[in-house]
Amino acid sequence: AARLGLPGNPVAAVAATRDKSLLRERLEAAGIPSPPWWRLREGDDPAALSPKIRFPCVVKPLSLSGSRGVIRADDPDAFGLAVARVRRLLGRPEVAEECGASTDLLVEGYIPGREIAIEGLLEPDAAGTARLRVLAIFDKPDPLEGPFFEETIYVTPSRLTASEQRLAVGVAERAARALGLGRGPVHAELRLNERGAWPVDLAARSIGGLCARSLRFAPRQAGEEGAGISLEELLLRDAVGGGAATAGYARESAAAGVMMIPIPAPGILRSVSGVAAAESVPGITGLSLDAARGRRLVPLPEGAEYLGFLFARAGTPEAVEEALRRAHAALRFEIEAGAGEAG
Repeated sequence: AARLGLPGNPVAAVAATRDKSLLRERLEAAGIPSPPWWRLREGDDPAALSPKIRFPCVVKPLSLSGSRGVIRADDPDAFGLAVARVRRLLGRPEVAEECGASTDLLVEGYIPGREIAIEGLLEPDAAGTARLRVLAIFDKPDPLEGPFFEETIYVTPSRLTASEQRLAVGVAERAARALGLGRGPVHAELRLNERGAWPVDLAARSIGGLCARSLRFAPRQAGEEGAGISLEELLLRDAVGGGAATAGYARESAAAGVMMIPIPAPGILRSVSGVAAAESVPGITGLSLDAARGRRLVPLPEGAEYLGFLFARAGTPEAVEEALRRAHAALRFEIEAGAGEAG
C-alpha cells in the first residue's frame, strides 16, 4: 500500500495482530488490561514454567485462528498435557505452514467473564488519531470456559448495558492504537468482568468464515439508493472512498445472529437429517452445511472447521438466539465414531 500511495496500516502493526505474544507485549506496554503471560519457546520444559503460573491458564499457538489449539489448564499436570498436545498439532506440516513454522506457544492467565466480539472500522479523526467506528457488537451467549473454546452463537445487538459497551469499545480502540493500527477493519474479542474489559484477541480484518452474512447495512436516511449492502461491500467502499463513502450507513435495525455448528465428535459424517425442520423455524433465514457426507471430522482443539452455519433475524436478540438453538436442535448428524480421532 505504501509503494502504491494507498492508505493502509504499517506492516509492523499488522504483524502484531498475527503473533499473539507480540500482541500481548504491545498491549501490556500500553497499560491495557492484560493477564500475566509467557512465551514458551520450542524445547522449553513446561514443568520449569509451572511454578510461576497462577492457574488456571490458557495455552495457545501464536498465530492460529478460530480457537484452534487453544486449551485451558487448571493445574501443572493439565498444563504439561496441554503443551504436549498443542506441540503435536503444530508438528503437522499443514499446520506448521499456516503458523509460519513457529512452534513457540503463548501461555496466559485465564480471563473469566462474558465474551463479546466487536466489528468495527478504524478511521482517523481531524487530528489524525485513529477512532473506532462500531459496526456491530456481538454477544457470545454460550459460556467459553474451556477446556476448549469452540465458538457457536453470535448475536447482535449486544445485550450489554450502554456503559459496558462504551467500556469495551474504548478498550478495543486503545488496543488498536497501541498496536499501531490506524485505519480499516478490526475484529476485536474481549471479555468483561468486575475488573473491566480485557482484550482476548484483535485482528486487522473483518469477521471470519460465513459469519459476515449476519450483517447488513442500510442508509440512515430513508429513500437513499443502495439499502441492504453486505459487510464486504461496506468495507470495499471504505477502502476506496474512506469514511465519507460509508458514513451514511448503519447496521439494519433487526436483531441478527449466526451459529457456527460445532463438530460434536470425531469420525466420518455419514448422514444429515432435519434440514427442512431447521429451515422452517421462525426467524431462520439460512442454513449452509459445509461438511460433505463421507468427510472425516475433527473437532477442536485439533480441528479447524464447522459442520456449517445457521443464520437468523428477528425483532430481538433473545428471539434470534432462541431460533438458532431450536434450528440446531432439529438437525441430526450421524457420525461414525473412531474414524476421525486426533492423533
